[in-house]
Amino acid sequence: MTSVTNRLDDLDLSKSLTHDESEKRILMAQRRLTQLRLFCGGLLGSTTKGPGLIVLFEGFDAAGKGGAIRRLTSGLDPRHVRVVPVGPPNEEDLRHHFLWRFQESLPGRGDMTIYDRSWYGRLLVERVDELIDKHTARQSAKEIVDFEDMLVFDGVTIVKFWLHISDGEQLKRFNDRATNPLKQWKLTPEDWRNREKRPAYLKALNDVLDWTDHAHAHWDLIAAEDKHFARVAVLETLVDRWVKDLERRGLVVPATREDDYLR
Repeated sequence: MTSVTNRLDDLDLSKSLTHDESEKRILMAQRRLTQLRLFCGGLLGSTTKGPGLIVLFEGFDAAGKGGAIRRLTSGLDPRHVRVVPVGPPNEEDLRHHFLWRFQESLPGRGDMTIYDRSWYGRLLVERVDELIDKHTARQSAKEIVDFEDMLVFDGVTIVKFWLHISDGEQLKRFNDRATNPLKQWKLTPEDWRNREKRPAYLKALNDVLDWTDHAHAHWDLIAAEDKHFARVAVLETLVDRWVKDLERRGLVVPATREDDYLR
């Protein structure tokens, strides 16, 4: 088994695509995702609803999570997908187990939920900010693994993405946001503080991948230095993992219709 450190170190951040090639492949993937979404929603070929789907995004600030989510959802009917932005737990959340606040947004049969950040904030933000110690983080990781295993067993497909960028690229994007009036709202003092903690985040991330990367809920590391490449990688990886999980469950997945891609 490849070590987590090697997985991060071996990620080729130089991968890139031209704008035209990226848009072409994004369109193809979007059409396939629409087909799969309708199929699992019982609206294509059968009225039986398929497994629910969770798509989970984590990554450094400015890694491109929002852009990837926009490309993912733009081809879907808004009634067929739910996007959940996850921030710090509020006072009510802190009165319960850390997974409690996610219960209401979990997808049922035929549903789809996208998490823009997730329950992994417990192992990343809370640990880096020293709100919990390593022992508590390790115990929480076990609970997350059991939680995800329970969801998968109950009929949910889970696809987890970490969008990875270099320290230099993050600084470049931060500065771009700081000087662009239409992007300044994306940049906060907290973002700058978090950036200073990058080494601690990398250490926590290594543990997250080591502790929670399992066959039933695998982590896909996406080289996100080039946004054109990253968006394609996210969509095409999602299609591949979704189809494989549906087939694993014995479902006959509709074949790709090449003529749809030419319209």
